Amino acid sequence: MSALRTETISIRNLGLVQYEAAWQLQREVQSAVVAGTTPNTLLLLEHPPVFTAGRRTADSDRPIDGTPVINVDRGGKITWHGPGQIVGYPIVKLKNGNDVVGFVREIEEGLIKVCQEFGVNAERYCERSGVWVRDARGDRKLAAIGIRVAKGVTMHGFALNVNPDLSWFSRIVPCGIPDAEVTSLSVELGREIAIDEIL
Repeated sequence: MSALRTETISIRNLGLVQYEAAWQLQREVQSAVVAGTTPNTLLLLEHPPVFTAGRRTADSDRPIDGTPVINVDRGGKITWHGPGQIVGYPIVKLKNGNDVVGFVREIEEGLIKVCQEFGVNAERYCERSGVWVRDARGDRKLAAIGIRVAKGVTMHGFALNVNPDLSWFSRIVPCGIPDAEVTSLSVELGREIAIDEIL
């Protein structure tokens, strides 16, 4: 059963967008969805390299080299966005305005299906949000999720690592999880996967 009030979603593929511009667009679309003048919308894009910190980010999770971080009003902790990563901002009205967990599970399930279509055995990790690869090599996060709900409508969303430069994650404690690595579809498959193959 879907957490969405309606199944209709307008998808906007925006290409490369600065984080602050995308955040402003999210706020505008979210206000319009709340007002009922815009349908549920999924913004798909990439960002130039940027660190964003959710409300639960500890100082010890931040870059120690002074790299700038944008503090945002979503759940979760710190993460990195950049080229080679599909970022999705679903701005949707929830059936039950507070069913964030159900909505996150739907996002996870959709991302897991995408990964499986490419032959990556991704899964949910019940204690941790996001999409994971778990095997003898350890736990590796493939997609991060951080959501905010205001007036029953979501903002922020997910980041799926397709072929990014994963070295950016070494500057932070990704999502505040020190005992797991970050991976990508390209790393898991041992070949380069282009963003266009996913979208």
